[in-house]
Amino acid sequence: MTRPAESPTFPAADLERRFYAFVIDRAVTWSLLAVSVIVAWRLLLEEGRWAAGVGLVLGVVLLVWLVLALMLGATGASPGKAALGLRVVHHGTGTPLGFLRALQRIVILEVATLPTFGLGVATLAWTALMDPGGQRRGWHDQVTQAVALDVRPAPQAPAAEVEAGPRHIVNLTAMRLVPVPQPEVASPPAAPAPAPVPTPAAGPPAAPRPPAPARWRVTFDTGESFPVEGLGLVGRGPQARSGEPVRHLVPLKSHDMSLSKTHAQFHVARDGALVVMDRGSTNGSVLVRKGTTRDLAPGRPTTLLDGDLVRLGDREMLVAREG
Repeated sequence: MTRPAESPTFPAADLERRFYAFVIDRAVTWSLLAVSVIVAWRLLLEEGRWAAGVGLVLGVVLLVWLVLALMLGATGASPGKAALGLRVVHHGTGTPLGFLRALQRIVILEVATLPTFGLGVATLAWTALMDPGGQRRGWHDQVTQAVALDVRPAPQAPAAEVEAGPRHIVNLTAMRLVPVPQPEVASPPAAPAPAPVPTPAAGPPAAPRPPAPARWRVTFDTGESFPVEGLGLVGRGPQARSGEPVRHLVPLKSHDMSLSKTHAQFHVARDGALVVMDRGSTNGSVLVRKGTTRDLAPGRPTTLLDGDLVRLGDREMLVAREG
């Protein structure tokens, strides 16, 4: 009898990504509301048909809520959560919330937004930040027995990116023109050489000393500098995922908030190369090498060279090779 496959586990979503997902959802719903108000004004309200105009707007609002509740209750995703890799599921079972709980959660968030001028949303965020269970469940999550998870795939073990180089061209025609080597004729055995005269032992030859491994140092524009001794995370408030053996946590201040909470990571690969990888930051990372810039693809490790500069939002990291 085969055992069922175990369900994957995901970490609780951080508040920064949840906020961005909330903004996307509100932008979608308010855009539809604005369109309904314009249509109602031009077709009904200008003619004095106030009841029909208000009814049209309320009907659109109710329809949007129902559609979002169906999406959230069945799949755990709304437009914003789907865009940022988040899912909302039942806290106890990990299954979808269902239509009624999803609708209740949407109504709470909508009421906490416009009618309270955002104070309600700030209060919900504070309750999530103070969650004693450490899962960032706000009051609206606890009422609907929900939890928001980060379902993005965990980054694979970083491997040094292979630098592109010229490909070797093989001339097949020249290979066919090479003559086939003839078999060698066995020669008669040579006379045994005289035994060498032993010389006084001078001791075993000294074994060659292996070259000392190169060390890498990173220096930030804040003045912080240290040698890389393991996995490092950089951001406004970097946090390690479950099971990550982090050696360096580098929190940096961002004046324009262009630096994400966990923006990028770096480490020394097995071959001794220093590798950097963007962790799916909002504003991305840029590599500057000898005056040439290129964007770093999120989730793809890149090999760094001595003298490279990495821009992380409004912060910079300079790479130097020692030894």
